[in-house]
Amino acid sequence: MASGDTLAVFTPLSVSFPASNYATPDLRNNHPTLDFDGSTDEEAYFEGVMPSNYGGGSVVVDIYAGFSSATSGSVRFQTDFERVASGGTDLDADSFTGSMQSAGGTANGTSGILSKVSITHTAGAQMDSVAAGEPFRLLVRRDADGTSGTDDIATDAEVYRVVIREA
Repeated sequence: MASGDTLAVFTPLSVSFPASNYATPDLRNNHPTLDFDGSTDEEAYFEGVMPSNYGGGSVVVDIYAGFSSATSGSVRFQTDFERVASGGTDLDADSFTGSMQSAGGTANGTSGILSKVSITHTAGAQMDSVAAGEPFRLLVRRDADGTSGTDDIATDAEVYRVVIREA
């Protein structure tokens, strides 16, 4: 694969949830969305298999989000990888890297128009060493309390797509 090539695309319909503080499934004009609260850090998990033609380098996670009503302000998202290697991962416990990566974005001036937040993970530890052909989970969190950077939008962030691509 080449720089910028898409590796995975996730929608709100391909999500699983933690036991607590999870994003809420919703619809906006019949578009499925995950609502991430503006005052509480909430999470969602996406499961996939890294394509066999993945080149082994860094990846970028693009989060396409709108807001329930905000037309200004900053949002902060975090992502983390969990390798689900055959014979090596105990599914009875989470094994994310603990190396959350984060990035911020701004609300579009028109409610209903999406903004993109891009988060880079370098190959290796930041990706839990996920290799081509291996299953993985991607954790997506809204950092609503702003511990990793400014998040001053009080309304829900509505996530419509999560795309992983080669850096």
